[in-house]
Amino acid sequence: MRPTTPPRPGAGPPVLVTSRPLDEYCASFGLTRAALGRLPGPVLDCPGGAAALAAEARALGCEVVAADPGYALGPHRLAALAADGWATMAAAIRRDPRRHLPADRRPEKYLRSWDRARGLFTADATAHPDRYVAAALPRLPFADGTFALTLSSYLLFAYPAVFGPAEQLRALRELVRVTAPDGEVRVLPLHDERGRHCPHLTELRAALRHHRIASRVLRTGPTTRVLTLRPAHPPRPGSYRPAARSARTAPK
Repeated sequence: MRPTTPPRPGAGPPVLVTSRPLDEYCASFGLTRAALGRLPGPVLDCPGGAAALAAEARALGCEVVAADPGYALGPHRLAALAADGWATMAAAIRRDPRRHLPADRRPEKYLRSWDRARGLFTADATAHPDRYVAAALPRLPFADGTFALTLSSYLLFAYPAVFGPAEQLRALRELVRVTAPDGEVRVLPLHDERGRHCPHLTELRAALRHHRIASRVLRTGPTTRVLTLRPAHPPRPGSYRPAARSARTAPK
C-alpha cells in the first residue's frame, strides 16, 4: 500500500490490512458512541482498511467516509487481505498477548470481533461504494474543512519505512486541512510495528506549531497514546460548516 498512489489491482500492500470494529475504535481513540452520534458533521477514517466503522456508525446517525488506497482493489479483494491480516494478528497475539491484545479482551473474542467487522465492511462497501474512497496520504481528494472528526490509525507512525519524518508532517497537515477548523484529528499509535516509540515526536510537534497546528498527546488507555491536532486558533464552538456534498470527493 503506497502512501501516494492507489495500488495496482492484484498488488498486495506492505502494511497490515486490519478489520477493526467500532468498539475498538472507541476504546483506542477515547471516543464514545454517544459522542459520535452528536458530531455536527461527517467523520473521516484514513486509512480505513477493512474496518466496520462506517457500517456501524451509520446506525448512530454518524456519517463516516473511509479513505484507503486499497479500495481500488474492490471490497472482496481487500477483505481477503484483511483475512491475512487477521492471521498475522492471531500469530502476534500468541507470541506476545500483553503487547497486542487489549487488557480486557480474551484472544478468541477479540479475533471474532475482527471477523465480524470484516463481514460488515464487505457488505457495506459493496452496498455503499461512495463511502469508500480510493485515496492515499499525503494527498486526499476532499475539500478543505470537510470533516468534523478525522481518525488515522496504524499507519503514520507504525510504518516509518513508508512514512519518514517529512512524510509524516505532510500527511498530518493534510489530515488537518480536510478537517473543519473547530474539528479534531486523532492519530494512533505513536510507535512502530515493533513497539518502538517515535523518536522525533517532539520535533514533529514543533514543526506542526510552525504551521499553526496545535497538538497534544492524549492518554486513552493504560498504554495507548493518541496524537490530537487542531488549528492553533480555531473558531468559536458551534461554527462548523461542512463542505458542500458535491465537493467532498472532488480532487484538489
